[in-house]
Amino acid sequence: MTTPRTISFRIAPEKVAQLDLIAKAMDRDRSYLLNEAVESYLSEQERFAAMVKEGREDIRAGRTFTQDEVERMVGEWEQEAQAVAQ
Repeated sequence: MTTPRTISFRIAPEKVAQLDLIAKAMDRDRSYLLNEAVESYLSEQERFAAMVKEGREDIRAGRTFTQDEVERMVGEWEQEAQAVAQ
């Protein structure tokens, strides 16, 4: 693991207060919460980029659906969800 670096950025005072309340409730410090938030954000961005790449590869390979096919699938999912809810 590399040595952590200190960075600074601007944030609304209300958000700092919210962070501090959560940190206190979790018995953690603000840095811990911010590191967790950044890790979550980076992970989500990586996941999103991978999904976009996969989608582009599907398009290039011709693995696509027409609008009618999508509407039919969504309709089937809605019917299934309604049946489960009853």
